[in-house]
Amino acid sequence: MTFQDVYAKLDARRTIVNRLMLGLLGLASLVAILPLVFVLYYVVHRGIQGLNLSFFTQLPKPVGETGGGLGNAVLGTLVLVGLGSAVGVPIGIASGVFLSEFKRSRFAPWLRSAVELLAGVPSIILGIFAYAVLVVPLHGFSAAAGALALAIILIPTVAKTTEEVLKLVPDHIREAGLGLGLPRWKVILRIVVYGSRSGILTGVMLGVARISGESAPLLFTALNSQYWPRGLLAPISSLPVQIYTYAISPFDDWTQLAWTGSMVLVLFVLVANLLMRAILGGKKA
Repeated sequence: MTFQDVYAKLDARRTIVNRLMLGLLGLASLVAILPLVFVLYYVVHRGIQGLNLSFFTQLPKPVGETGGGLGNAVLGTLVLVGLGSAVGVPIGIASGVFLSEFKRSRFAPWLRSAVELLAGVPSIILGIFAYAVLVVPLHGFSAAAGALALAIILIPTVAKTTEEVLKLVPDHIREAGLGLGLPRWKVILRIVVYGSRSGILTGVMLGVARISGESAPLLFTALNSQYWPRGLLAPISSLPVQIYTYAISPFDDWTQLAWTGSMVLVLFVLVANLLMRAILGGKKA
């Protein structure tokens, strides 16, 4: 057997193994994507039947009356997610910057442990914490308590993502800024953080997507309401809680509203992610 024959056999074997591995990887990717496709299809298929203008502009109707919508829940979700993000995002980014840029500080290990522990705490426990801190002293459920619970859930996600993204910035970039005489805070904010804004915003969107679908902590804090939002210190409706309430009801109209609310919630997260990617892509260009 000549060298060419041996090489031809080895080359054929490598080709077969390579194609087999590529096929297995493609199959694994398909298996990972299929559940998402099926979920999206089923939610849209069931939810699209009840999608109309009334869903966004009207309040829920009592049992036995046709029509109505979840306009108060849609607005309430935007209020809760907006307030929670306004509190949680700055704290999360600041924590991530501290963990990355001041990792030799004595406080950094304690902060990292706190962030990791907070990330592992079930959301319902954080809801009970917000209940004890705001609901009990104020003698009532409120949008502020719900926003506090969502902010606490958001902080560790944003903090960990920010830390990991900033770690990817080469040290020589920081050294170059310091070598030019820039103060350290300017190097961090105008060079390190600004250059990593795409990854940081991606982490923010992941966190916002998570809190948009939280229902357990809101049951202990914001509770629910059949009316339009009436203030930060009053109970407020939200899509996750309303979906949970209507999905387990025996009434067909309410069940249909639950499916439509699920579709709107999924599309809200999807559109927010696509818009963020488009904005970031435009800035890069």
